[in-house]
Amino acid sequence: MKKKYFKIVLGLGLVQAGLGGTVANAQDTTRVLNNVVVTATRSPKKLSDIGRVVTVISAEQINRSQGQTLPQLLNTVPGITFSGAQNAPGISTSVFLRGASSGNTLILVDGFPVNNASSIDGSYDLNAFPVNEIEKIEILKGAGSTLYGSDAVAGVINIITKHPQGQGLKGNVQLTGGSYNTFQESAGLNGKIHNTGIAINLSNTDSRGFAAATDTTNKAGFKKDGFHQRSASVNINQYVSDKFSLNGNFQASYNAGDLPYGAFADDKNYTYHNTFLYGGLGAKVVLPKGTLVFNASQNTVLNNFKNLPPDNDGTNQLTKNTGRITNLETVLNYNLGKYFDITSGADYKYSNTDQYSLFQQTGYNPPASVISSDTAHSSITSVYTSLFFKSNIFHMELGGRYNHHSKYGDNFTYTINPSLYLADQFKVFGTVASAYKSPSLYQLYSQYGNSQLKPETTTSYEAGFDWEIVKNTLSFNTDFYKRNTKDVVYFYSESKFPFNSFYKNGQFQKDKGFESELKYNSNKLTASAYFAYVTGKQTDETGKQTANLYRRPKNTFGANVSYQACADFLIAVNYKYTGNRADQNFATYPSTITTLKSYNLVDLHLQLKATKNLNVFGDLNNVLDQKYIDWLGYNTRGINFTIGAKYQFN
Repeated sequence: MKKKYFKIVLGLGLVQAGLGGTVANAQDTTRVLNNVVVTATRSPKKLSDIGRVVTVISAEQINRSQGQTLPQLLNTVPGITFSGAQNAPGISTSVFLRGASSGNTLILVDGFPVNNASSIDGSYDLNAFPVNEIEKIEILKGAGSTLYGSDAVAGVINIITKHPQGQGLKGNVQLTGGSYNTFQESAGLNGKIHNTGIAINLSNTDSRGFAAATDTTNKAGFKKDGFHQRSASVNINQYVSDKFSLNGNFQASYNAGDLPYGAFADDKNYTYHNTFLYGGLGAKVVLPKGTLVFNASQNTVLNNFKNLPPDNDGTNQLTKNTGRITNLETVLNYNLGKYFDITSGADYKYSNTDQYSLFQQTGYNPPASVISSDTAHSSITSVYTSLFFKSNIFHMELGGRYNHHSKYGDNFTYTINPSLYLADQFKVFGTVASAYKSPSLYQLYSQYGNSQLKPETTTSYEAGFDWEIVKNTLSFNTDFYKRNTKDVVYFYSESKFPFNSFYKNGQFQKDKGFESELKYNSNKLTASAYFAYVTGKQTDETGKQTANLYRRPKNTFGANVSYQACADFLIAVNYKYTGNRADQNFATYPSTITTLKSYNLVDLHLQLKATKNLNVFGDLNNVLDQKYIDWLGYNTRGINFTIGAKYQFN
């Protein structure tokens, strides 16, 4: 009975996880004080004018990284760990920003949340976005609930898709191929015709993959777990006048593939089909001293998993989940004079989910678990304002947000963020901010749900500096942070019959750490080195420690070097060290804690501008063929390669 119970819990957990697999690779990230960013303040501002930690992956860097994936781009950012990034295609990845669980990092598309209302913690599968659809990425570290609401506890990742640029239409095609019989074809069209702009991007990816689960005998003949993705992105802008414009965007991604039965266990016919749909409409009014923006968006995720007998004890598993999120928002950015400007807004977010889950085995035939959107829904109505002050070397943000949740009632978050900008090259800052995360619909209404759950509330403290030692050439930054969360939600299982399991609120989660990065940039050479440290603990309602950042290393460090050997040839090398991590071993009952050993990855990237319109590139990943474990019971990638070419039509 115990063995069967744990198989059920493990199977349901695997079904609920997001899907996709990645490889880490060499990327530089830009963090220069004169750069203009929008994610930190919801308005364009120089990094020197704000006291927040923002990392930008630029359009130029993305163009140098074709053939890679979104998690590959993000995995070299200090403070970010993609657990499962090295596993086979079709196995989930989890983004851990500053050690926080994946549901505590808010994912945005063009500034709008794209949570998954049907997942366990509300997190979104970043593998749904091919790199060829992305213009740039902005990563805000630290609490962001004042401007963005629920889930922006550890930070925000804003994926800014490709928008129309320049008069006339330009097209491109790209082909890549590599290890594990992986092939990708993509095409794009971008430009403006008079007052209408359009950007269309299409991609197709197929991979035979490799056996996702670890075969401890090396004789069981585990099957290869493949991955297939079809994706499309469309952005349209219509400039009605100098003062008024309209925009619309749409992203669709269809993912399908194979799954193992779980850790250390193969399955010959376990498959999934997932669809991600996102659409938005917006209008922008230019005011005498600011802008007024209206936006509406719809985000829908459909997950389908199927596992039929005769494999694995006669398992009959069928899961169909649909999550829907509707967002409506108005944002005002306005200059109030020489010293002040303001960002103020109001938004409404409605979420619901329908879920059907059947898990049966020989001798065990419980009824299906059903969640209906008639009851599994919630809404949040919010108003917020941030006031920005700037006078000579002193800058300050003071912000507050009022939220009304349909279930929990009222909630308030705040941000206090002073900073000093000295000698036009040294910024020192500090932040005290609060954040919150509402329990997911799954945590409230599933068979493990608890309708009495409280939202998690967090207070964050941060201090650091950015120093441009040599203007636009050499810089160094360090950030220290501390994050205290109350009423943290965790999964509880009784140790005695009838072995009931459900979600509960614990006492707290306390995390702290720091990040440092040294960067050098010249005409031909770009280099950086970083170190990140995080530690933390979680306690249940009695004060007993229940978790300690599973699958998250205390220490990560790395370096990357990009050298323009000549006008047409670029070479880049990336190194990353991932320290020891703790993981849970569900192959035993009760589960035990295992320490996963540290590992080093070295990746090589080459790029050649063969002609004016043709670029060719190649990547050799895990050059040293390092053997390592990212998740206990799952295989990781050995040495592997990608080669490709991109042609631009003028």
